[in-house]
Amino acid sequence: MAINAGSSSLKFQLFFMLNGQIGQTEERVLCQGLIERIGMDDAVFNLRAGEVKWRETLPIADCRQGAEHLLRALIEHNIIDSLDEIIGVGHRVAHGGETFADSVLITPEVLDKIEQLGALAPLHNPVNALGIRVFQQALPHACAVAVFDTAFHQTLSQSAYLYPLPWRYYEELGIRRYGFHGTSHKYVSAVCAERMGRPLAELRIISCHLGNGSSLCAIGNGRSVNTSMGFTPQAGIMMGTRSGDIDPSILPFIQQREGKSAAEINYLINNQSGLLGLSGISHDYRDVEQAANNGDSRAQVALELFAERIRAVIGSYIVQLGGIDALIFTGGIGENARNARQQICRDLAFLGIELDEEKNIKNQCFIQKDSGPVQIVIINTNEELMIARDVMRVAQPLPLQPALAIQ
Repeated sequence: MAINAGSSSLKFQLFFMLNGQIGQTEERVLCQGLIERIGMDDAVFNLRAGEVKWRETLPIADCRQGAEHLLRALIEHNIIDSLDEIIGVGHRVAHGGETFADSVLITPEVLDKIEQLGALAPLHNPVNALGIRVFQQALPHACAVAVFDTAFHQTLSQSAYLYPLPWRYYEELGIRRYGFHGTSHKYVSAVCAERMGRPLAELRIISCHLGNGSSLCAIGNGRSVNTSMGFTPQAGIMMGTRSGDIDPSILPFIQQREGKSAAEINYLINNQSGLLGLSGISHDYRDVEQAANNGDSRAQVALELFAERIRAVIGSYIVQLGGIDALIFTGGIGENARNARQQICRDLAFLGIELDEEKNIKNQCFIQKDSGPVQIVIINTNEELMIARDVMRVAQPLPLQPALAIQ
């Protein structure tokens, strides 16, 4: 089972995985789903097994309640007969610091370190750690693997990951750009190359993972060259509740004028800013878009700023890559928000980015104009498949016999 617990969502997939057994490889999805709007009274639980779908709206206060509801649903809907059939669980973990350069088996020491790194990813690592504990308690027989979002970005050069601060802050405190959403950026870039019919090593790609948490990644020769998130997931473009990059002197100014503590300032920029802060309506792009369509001026400004911040990063990455072959949209907003894609690609024809409105409205895979030199691609990310593959790679040999009974 692959678990991707985010700040307001929990994505999951249950796989039958067979790798290296008598020369066979199989990756079969038994079920998949998404819990959205965690923390709200109208959270939505979606589950699909084959052609059968279940959907319900209910209050889900936190990740623990979401995980418990998911495990009950697997039994109630006869997807599995017993939780004992789940023999491996891979967990997406946002921040691995400089400690984790690859996915690892979860031990008590690893879990402790993940929780310590929560200071660097306050919206995610604590949720990730909670998810790990919940699933370990429910599935004590299953091996657990942590898959870190930061791993893909270990290829950044020093000029890309260092900050212009006194050198000792990097040496002593590890302050540097780490980058996140690496599992997603790695997956969609490989899929993009496959769909284009070209080797990934030849392509210059900008990947836009847009959701409640958003980041961009410049990918050259299949390697991460630069990425918008930094020391923490707070950096980069504006997001659902995060401000993204702002003048750092704003923070002590607010702190002095309003008497806020450092923790309150951190909460302000991580939990009360972004789309939520500007619109005053919601952190959910869909809610803000609906309000903007109804004439709400603050919602309109929030959407404009969201797009403009992304456009600025795309431009800088094209310069760094020396051109662009493909622009990828992925994540909940990137895959589904037609207006967001239109606003982001607006007036970029001089860079070779020419959106075809009809293809965009239809959510086709390739949405550039036929004459456009840059491929604009919508790719549904599948971090869960990447996570499940790492479970197989890191935790082999797994006791596969219980899963073989699942047809």
